[in-house]
Amino acid sequence: MSARTGGAEIGEGVLTPTAHRLIRLSYGFQLLFNLLWWMPVFYAYQREAGLSDGQIFGIQSIYYVAFCLFEIPTGLIADRIGTRNCLRAGAVVMTAANLAPVVSASYTGFLLHFLAIALGRSLASGAASAYLYDGLRAEKCDQHYLKAEGTARALGLAAKVVCWPLVGPLMTVAHTAPYVLSAVSAAGSLACAVALPRLTGTDARTGETAAGRADGGRRGGAFLRDAGTALRCVASSPWLGLVMVQGVAVFTLSRICQVNLFQPILLDHGIGEASSGVVLAAMTGAEAVASARPQWLSRRLTPVAWVSILSLVLAGTLAAMALGGPWAVVALLCLFAAATGFVYPVQRKLMNDAVPANAPRATLLSIESMVDRAVCALAAVAVGAYLSAGHLDALLLHSALATAVLLGAVQLLLRSGVVERGGAGSSAEAAGAWNPTAAGHHTGESALPTEGARRGPPSDT
Repeated sequence: MSARTGGAEIGEGVLTPTAHRLIRLSYGFQLLFNLLWWMPVFYAYQREAGLSDGQIFGIQSIYYVAFCLFEIPTGLIADRIGTRNCLRAGAVVMTAANLAPVVSASYTGFLLHFLAIALGRSLASGAASAYLYDGLRAEKCDQHYLKAEGTARALGLAAKVVCWPLVGPLMTVAHTAPYVLSAVSAAGSLACAVALPRLTGTDARTGETAAGRADGGRRGGAFLRDAGTALRCVASSPWLGLVMVQGVAVFTLSRICQVNLFQPILLDHGIGEASSGVVLAAMTGAEAVASARPQWLSRRLTPVAWVSILSLVLAGTLAAMALGGPWAVVALLCLFAAATGFVYPVQRKLMNDAVPANAPRATLLSIESMVDRAVCALAAVAVGAYLSAGHLDALLLHSALATAVLLGAVQLLLRSGVVERGGAGSSAEAAGAWNPTAAGHHTGESALPTEGARRGPPSDT
């Protein structure tokens, strides 16, 4: 057992004081930033405000498209001004976004709400993960990344388990309570972002020093160079592209089921709106436990194999919901959530490991997020069409079939040798060296680039 040297232990090894502070504040940021109290009731809330199903899912489709449009510029901004500053900006936008329905509970108000949510989340989507990954690596504590990422997600989910069942009672006191409390939570995430540590050697390259500010007149060209570099990385690394495509199945299934289809599925099986918060809390609890325990996954399979298997579990569970009764559907939703909890940290780690050395990490993570949201935008349109026609069961079955076809294509490419596992600049773990208890620590990791060679911030969702 290793001795403590002023740090705190997570998993194996010892964290430095800076790494410990970084992780704890990252936990707080991700918990509060993603604590959307309105999530269990937003569909019913909008229907009560007079919106039709077509308008509700139309807004969702616009949201995903907007997210796609925001992802590239916000990823570039994160790589230029620093991920810490990007997280602060995202928290400010999220605070304002959650107040929009309070000011105007109309189609326009909800549209502006979701557009601002898209901007706020896009500012943080690549930046938070990049900050945590690069920050731990700069402190030589990168073996703790997977555990920290999973624990952050688990804590955020646990907070939802506690808070979401309270939404119904709180709305009887103040109808706008879910949105006001979401704004308060976002403001708390801003406090965490302000307190995040500045890591040695990073800010000179992200515009936070005088030298960085002196380059202000040339940043437009730098943005374009970063974008070009990121796109060339994707084009020259088939493995990176394949990891992104595999992640599409994970994100689309989880997002569409847990956000867009959650309430329609319950209503279709006779489970009323008053129970939505309790069911969603149970799902979130299952996801939280799984997110905090990626080490339960066997080492006999590679990360890419686990992502494929768990994605098929998601698809199969979704299809089974078309056949079960109310209690079976609740159990299947919890199983779906648990599989999501296992797969997210593994996919995130796989994606980070696949990023080539010296590449603009936040920009590449934003490209991945952009692809995910583009598919979700199309899926949201399909969801609206299926539901308007009363074909929910067909939607569930077709979604499962599409996922199986996509993952079959991924495995075919891997087994045929067209795409080689791992690639230039990717780590040994991305290529298959899998240790879920200490993921992130791998002998094939490239050395940290020198200050002059690295464009992105070495300290950073």
